Amino acid sequence: MIQSKRMGAWHEFLVPEEWAGKTVEELFKQTWEAPKKLTHQFRMEKWVMVNHVPVNWTIPLVKGDRLMINFYENLENDVMPSYMNIEILFEDDHLLIVNKPAGIDTHPNDPGQVNTLLNGVAFYLQSKGLPTWVRHIHRLDRDTTGAILFAKHPLVGSVLDRMLEQRQIKRTYLALVHGLMKHKKGTINEPIGRDRHHATRRRVSPSGQDAITHFELINLYQKDNTSLVKCWLDTGRTHQIRVHLSHIGYPLIGDLLYGGKLEASRQALHAAKLEFVHPLTKELICCFAPFLDDAPIFPSLDLKSIL
Repeated sequence: MIQSKRMGAWHEFLVPEEWAGKTVEELFKQTWEAPKKLTHQFRMEKWVMVNHVPVNWTIPLVKGDRLMINFYENLENDVMPSYMNIEILFEDDHLLIVNKPAGIDTHPNDPGQVNTLLNGVAFYLQSKGLPTWVRHIHRLDRDTTGAILFAKHPLVGSVLDRMLEQRQIKRTYLALVHGLMKHKKGTINEPIGRDRHHATRRRVSPSGQDAITHFELINLYQKDNTSLVKCWLDTGRTHQIRVHLSHIGYPLIGDLLYGGKLEASRQALHAAKLEFVHPLTKELICCFAPFLDDAPIFPSLDLKSIL
């Protein structure tokens, strides 16, 4: 783990062995693969120092140097803070992970919308006296619950976006489905596209986008004719798990859009686990999101033992 601490708008890293010999330019371009425009801004604004002196971007770093970066200067916020009682699963100076309840959107879909999780996170940061620039790295459907990752500044946001694209952030879901699943594990590799007969529905379509869902059977409930399934994704298409499980004959309980029956107040899908290596501190982050439903949908489970 890389030692670091926040100092006002600046953040100080104690240069580790793995950064020694690299220039700051190499750190931004090769290690973090930061966008060119953002890297240019850090250079022009002189937002990087080494040992309290403005850095020469072409001189190699030395182990033990104090690398200081201004992550939080002049962060413009275009998200309206709105009070919401939110559950924080993990937080540091760069990112936070929130346990999303059902019935709210991840982010505003219309101008002026303020009742989303993103608005609630902005309010939470404001209440702590922190800059309210915040971005979601991925999203969950309105009635899906569980862990969502947010970035607190543009650099970590850009790195996390790339990590998500390169499958370096693993999201594990639990789904309760109709039917007794016959396969203990498998992979659904079927493209997903829009359903031209329904505005919000998706479907498996040869002309759709590539979509890959891995699944593993956790438990069968013979009496209820249901199965508990663990899923993880190689892609992040809209409604992907819901479409894929319905496609192979196991629609989610409560998911009326994809053939489920109204035996729950929402579709029985929960983002139960989020794990990745922190892009700046190299800390292994592993979060489990407890169920939030007032009336339980999922059976009582020890998430750590099954995930």
